[in-house]
Amino acid sequence: MSSQVQTADGEAPQFYELVPHHHAPHGSTQIGFWIYLMSDCLIFASLFAIYGVLGGNYAAGPSPQHLFDLKLVAMSTAALLLSSITYGFAMLDMEEGKQKGTIIWLIITGLLGAVFMGFTLYEFNHLIHEGAVPQRSAFLSAFFVLVGTHALHVAFGILWLVILLVQIGMKGLIPANKIRVQCLSMFWHFLDVIWIGVFTVVYLMGMLR
Repeated sequence: MSSQVQTADGEAPQFYELVPHHHAPHGSTQIGFWIYLMSDCLIFASLFAIYGVLGGNYAAGPSPQHLFDLKLVAMSTAALLLSSITYGFAMLDMEEGKQKGTIIWLIITGLLGAVFMGFTLYEFNHLIHEGAVPQRSAFLSAFFVLVGTHALHVAFGILWLVILLVQIGMKGLIPANKIRVQCLSMFWHFLDVIWIGVFTVVYLMGMLR
């Protein structure tokens, strides 16, 4: 509730709060991060739509059946999904105030994310050596953009995780660090959901075409 203060002619009216409002500490940080995630959803939705249109245009080049190694992709998928579980353990330890346990689980999460990145870079390197470069066909262009964008997000998440580990090591589980852990948790699980979509649409459906 607010009230208007009368001012002299020509001056802008001024307002003040009659009843003060309570705002949760760092509440705006979480709201802002949700807005960022929604914008990221739009980006990936656009990339999925592009892949849906161009994914079948091989230009007489290699198709998914000739390029993809599902065993390799399945191992990278398992590593990324397992990292979400370990992050969940980190969140549980954080809620219980166990700083050491939180750090250990976050480190394991980062290592699993690094394993996923290793598989992705190996796949990209293998495709390029096979001549399956982005300019070869519309399918490969859409593939590299979609999977590459997701990989860049995972790389950013790992960097964020390293910085967060340093902050927790220096200042402990202070409220600000807890908010950062929660925001990174949302980001990390979001990437897992996106990858499930990539694995299904690009790899599984691609092998069935």
